[in-house]
Amino acid sequence: MVGPDYHRPQVAVPAQWKELPGWIQAEPAAAEAPKGDWWTAFQDPLLDELEPLVAVSNQTVRQSYANYQQALAEVRVARANLFPTLGVTGSATRQRSSSATLSNFSGRGARIVNSGSAEANVSWEPDLWGKVRRQIEEQSATAQASEATLANAQLSEQIALANAVIGLRVTDADIDLFTQTVEAYKASLRVVSDQDSAGTVPPSDLITARTQLENAQASLIALGVSRAQYEHAIAVLVGRNPEDMTIPHSARLPVLPTIPAGVPSTLLQRRPDIAAAERQMASANASIGVAVAAYYPDISLSALDGFTQAPLSGLLHISNYVWSLGASATQTIFDGGARSAEVAAARASYDAAVANYRGTVLTAFQNVENDLSGLRILAQQSERLDAAVRDSIRGAQIAQNEYEAGTVDYTTVVTAQATQLSTQQNSLNVQQQRLLDSAALIGNLGGGWTGVSADSAAAANAAANATANAAGNAPSRAPGAAPPP
Repeated sequence: MVGPDYHRPQVAVPAQWKELPGWIQAEPAAAEAPKGDWWTAFQDPLLDELEPLVAVSNQTVRQSYANYQQALAEVRVARANLFPTLGVTGSATRQRSSSATLSNFSGRGARIVNSGSAEANVSWEPDLWGKVRRQIEEQSATAQASEATLANAQLSEQIALANAVIGLRVTDADIDLFTQTVEAYKASLRVVSDQDSAGTVPPSDLITARTQLENAQASLIALGVSRAQYEHAIAVLVGRNPEDMTIPHSARLPVLPTIPAGVPSTLLQRRPDIAAAERQMASANASIGVAVAAYYPDISLSALDGFTQAPLSGLLHISNYVWSLGASATQTIFDGGARSAEVAAARASYDAAVANYRGTVLTAFQNVENDLSGLRILAQQSERLDAAVRDSIRGAQIAQNEYEAGTVDYTTVVTAQATQLSTQQNSLNVQQQRLLDSAALIGNLGGGWTGVSADSAAAANAAANATANAAGNAPSRAPGAAPPP
């Protein structure tokens, strides 16, 4: 086959994540860790119910599936060009000849003549230069890219559903927080009203307490907009009309999962978008061979076998038997540089695919590092905010008690209550972001897995070997495990 054979270009791959020091170099089997229902790690019944529907009902996934089926059909079209084309032709003609023409031969008047033929023909263009095989290679790689695109679309929509459910749960928790805040502000307003009636506080305290309550009530109402939008988004992601889905209120947040990140080299085989970019690169490489094949002659073989007779009677007699064999070759001598331009265009397209592949790999590494650093930093922030929430609640209680005792003005109470609400909201936001980063990390690692990942097993094996070496023993490994790197 003319044209270059495909070889995957090298990409610089770090041995370990910057955010996770100590991970060993990946074994070849590490990328084959079994994948499963990753969303079950969040322990949310709504996710468990709806995530399986994405693969069958989400319209973006269905579109990608149809594109994949089209690509498979294109492979069959390309493969069909390897084989000869067989055909059968039959014809029958009834014709009236003029009397003047017939009189020259028989002296008789006009008559009706029936004629017919029955022939089989075959034609074939042998793939001497590999053009058709390069086309098959190109379409096969394109189909594999479409398959990876389908997997990426499904994973992306599943992550989007997880994000929407997380947003819905946090909104419900926010609604509960503001409901409790409204009740607390109502209690404060009753205290201020009693003291205002007794004339022990200025009228401005009553106005401030009432304004504070009304703002909290308005914020509580506004949360209904966000909740409705999350609910509608969830319905569309599972292929339903928004009006057909009603999700009960629940402030129970999903559980923060523990995710084995693995090592960078496994990412190249886990992520479907990287697989799609690599297959697009292979398809572009094959298209160079298709363009180069235009420099060589096109050779075609043909054959015909059958019967022809006029009049029609006796068509299948041996005397009416006909056959033919033929061959043709076509070679372009001058085309004004069209073929060289097509080859140059194909090579440029391949270079662009290589750049896209390497850029996709680098972006994948960036995304995972962002998620890992986000989870690490947000965990530290969450720890501080938990302490801040406890202190703010205690501070608001003290301020309320001191106000009722007459030792501080109401501004102190308002400030303490606003600090408590703000701190609790910040804590909820950080919890939401940690859950979102966990879902993003799962997506950026190429999906989920069940059981113990091969990366974890390899890391445990390396730790056991290190312990054995430190004790002066020979390295050991679990039965069936790959040798240490």
